[in-house]
Amino acid sequence: MAVPKKKTSKSKSRSRRASAWRLDAPPRSTCSRCSAVKLPHRVCGNCGWYKGRQALDVD
Repeated sequence: MAVPKKKTSKSKSRSRRASAWRLDAPPRSTCSRCSAVKLPHRVCGNCGWYKGRQALDVD
């Protein structure tokens, strides 16, 4: 049976676990109609358009 030769330090094991906690910036795209920044595959909150048609009535 394989046994570690040295004890893994706290900082080594904690940094390995902490790599999964990292937050990435959300993806962004621009609206083709008003060029506002929005999330991909979502209705534009600025003009209410999605895929070339008006999905919401935004005033």
